[in-house]
Amino acid sequence: MPDLKAIPDETKWKLAAQCAALLPLLYGHVFRPVVGSAYDEHEQEIWLELANISSDIVRSLKLPARNAPEIAESIRTVNAILFGPDFKDEVIEVGDDGTVLVIRRCPFLLEGGGLGSPAEKMFHRCMVFTLALQNRINPGFESRFVRAMCMGDRQCEIKIGPAPADKQNPVEK
Repeated sequence: MPDLKAIPDETKWKLAAQCAALLPLLYGHVFRPVVGSAYDEHEQEIWLELANISSDIVRSLKLPARNAPEIAESIRTVNAILFGPDFKDEVIEVGDDGTVLVIRRCPFLLEGGGLGSPAEKMFHRCMVFTLALQNRINPGFESRFVRAMCMGDRQCEIKIGPAPADKQNPVEK
């Protein structure tokens, strides 16, 4: 067996992330025809749990999440850790405490094309994960998708800003 230490960490991370990006597509390809319409509902539970795990990562790394720019940067960091360096994104501050997380390249779309998986299936996964993660790391804020590449837009845009006082409750499963 080759010495794993001889393989650069960046290469191992990229390969692991490519596999992670492929898993939801592979599971959907195999199980959706068997489970039928209930598949998406069950899969959503997995993405909600991944958001829980990801919020634990934010806390364990002591990533800041006091305001919209910090929340967006923390989401970017978690995305890169879990899904690899193929994300190309940036945070743009707008208004007093508003931020837009702009994603220009997504590993899920890069990996999904080869399987013939419809891109719009990824939108529901990403939306559930991202909105739940944002809420779990700071329920005093809210986020919404303004644009999504998997729905035909040229980039994803996720707006993050303070939640109205009546909506500042944690998301429950």
